Amino acid sequence: LSKTAFCTLLGIIICCGLAGVLSPYSPEMMDSSAASVAPCIAHPFGTDPMGRDLLTLILYGGRASLLIGLISGLISTAIAVVYGTVSGLAGEWISDLLMRFSELIMSLPQILLILFLQALWGKTTVLSLAVIIGLTGWMQIAKVVRSEVRQIRGSDYVLAVKTMEGGFWYILWRHFLPNFISSIMFMVVTNIGQAMITESTLSFLGLGLPLTMVSWGSLLSMSQEAMLSGNWWM
Repeated sequence: LSKTAFCTLLGIIICCGLAGVLSPYSPEMMDSSAASVAPCIAHPFGTDPMGRDLLTLILYGGRASLLIGLISGLISTAIAVVYGTVSGLAGEWISDLLMRFSELIMSLPQILLILFLQALWGKTTVLSLAVIIGLTGWMQIAKVVRSEVRQIRGSDYVLAVKTMEGGFWYILWRHFLPNFISSIMFMVVTNIGQAMITESTLSFLGLGLPLTMVSWGSLLSMSQEAMLSGNWWM
């Protein structure tokens, strides 16, 4: 089952990456003569009310959604690893203070926090949305990293490196990261999926990417309107 799921996911990623090769249409192409056409040979998934090919929109929209998920996942993981390691190495008072700060951020609704940061950023783009989602999604991983670091910080090999004046980044990269990477990998993958869901939620509510940029979330928003008009394929 896991192999089937992996192959399916890999197939989706490859198809989205090769959208320009697989689709004979452009995502901006509008054909008024082919508006709201049901699935057929020319349009396997049908078209929307503006005459755009839905298969093309799904492939190109997947690029935006997957890119947001990957970039935000990398950002949140990098912040969590550094923050959690610093908290794990710090004294009890500073460590508790850092954890209380992360819990304070976790207590805030993520959607509202993203909207606030996006308003400060300005124009909504794939990059801005990915960065902001990444900045608001690192707290859970940081707590796991902190716990792992606190367990191994007193190990002989770590103390030996400190004695030889090994730097923070050297210890993190060579000794801490290999020990907790397996513990956080599941959370990293989950964060990527959660970032895609967050982007879809924002776009579905009309608060995400602009209308000129297609994503899976904006397509979901279109499908809600299409059900009222009988365009079931959307």
